[in-house]
Amino acid sequence: MSTTAPAVVPASEEAQREVVDLCGELIRFDTSNPTSDERACADWVVARLAEAGIASELVESAPGRANVVARIPGADTSRGALLVHGHLDVVPADAAEWRVPPFSGEIRDGYLWGRGAIDMKDTVAVMLATARHFARTGTRPAREIVLAFLADEEAGGKFGAHWLVEHRPELFAGVTEAIGEGGGFSYALDDTRRLYPIENAQRGMAWMELTAAGRAGHGSSPNDENAVTDLAESLTRIGRHTFPVRLIEPVRALLAEAARLQGVDLDLDAEDLEAELAKLGHVADFMQVVLRNSANPTMFTAGYQTNVIPGRATARVDGRFLPGHEQELIDTIDALLLPSVSREWVNHDIAMETSFDGPLVDAMCAAVRAEDPDGHPVPYCNPGGTDAKAFTKLDIRCFGFKGLKLPHDLDYGRLFHGVDERVPLEGLRFGVRVMTRLWQDC
Repeated sequence: MSTTAPAVVPASEEAQREVVDLCGELIRFDTSNPTSDERACADWVVARLAEAGIASELVESAPGRANVVARIPGADTSRGALLVHGHLDVVPADAAEWRVPPFSGEIRDGYLWGRGAIDMKDTVAVMLATARHFARTGTRPAREIVLAFLADEEAGGKFGAHWLVEHRPELFAGVTEAIGEGGGFSYALDDTRRLYPIENAQRGMAWMELTAAGRAGHGSSPNDENAVTDLAESLTRIGRHTFPVRLIEPVRALLAEAARLQGVDLDLDAEDLEAELAKLGHVADFMQVVLRNSANPTMFTAGYQTNVIPGRATARVDGRFLPGHEQELIDTIDALLLPSVSREWVNHDIAMETSFDGPLVDAMCAAVRAEDPDGHPVPYCNPGGTDAKAFTKLDIRCFGFKGLKLPHDLDYGRLFHGVDERVPLEGLRFGVRVMTRLWQDC
């Protein structure tokens, strides 16, 4: 009996054309979070799936907060399903700051412009185009695919992934692994070669509110219990603090592979690791954000009149911690706070890490290499957080992988939540080709 794997059915020209149109239509739905909701966009997703004969379920966690889940049967029913998830919401955009209207989905200079173009309606469009291609051609994925189009990711997933995991876990029955945002994009190593960081770890979230309690008084009088002063001093201590380097395995592996490809002799156990990493040039800059924990003051509220010293002042801090280093972050923050300042959590979510191995990892790497021979997949720790944090509660092994090839002169990282967000048209088509391969080999 032959054991030869079935030949891969490549992405059709139709799928590669329509992904651009699908992404443009998605961008034209203003799903800003907050100020809007996802219902109209979710209805549109349901309709696009139905056109291809794919049944789906729309689930509202609250009025307008809409999620869509669909299943595509796989060839091997003995294997666990693969969850492919993306979110429909976006962060708001100030049109006055943009060169193009942020919800126009305008095509200019080889790019599709608009809020969500890379975070993450590009990936949602790739998911849709790939699913429609499989339905039209009768192609079966290697195993069952569960598609999830989610609400509220930009605000922590309370009405999206976390709500579904808590209230509708049966929607993900049989799922053993997942891919979502946070990796699989290209990063220029040199003029011809690219790294493709595939997320297998995420920093945890520790958003906190700090409150200083002091003695109210007249603004003209001395006051050594000034809540504003105490809070400002605490925030300055936090903002100026540099956490120590903690080299977790995904970061170590990426740095080692980058050094190998560049022919650099790198000692990752050097006492002065920062100086050692400088040998990697811009790759070291790219990785700075995942070398250590971080905490940044972001908001401050106090007072109501210039001549009144308030008795209370509050602030917000965005804290992030590497897998295995949560307590270090908490202990450090507590040590930096003045005695008059207390803290409480605004959003506290896990760090996560899984090993970079197995058939799914092999399939992601193979799909990238097949479409980009100068591409080099590597493990990666996402400095932020995604809906994957919710799905780990169901014992699902989560990765970040979108399959996006970028021009070497595009600063991808700065486009996230930034002005003039845009995605290259060829990057969208590349994503469909990669995802089509992956689903057949996962």
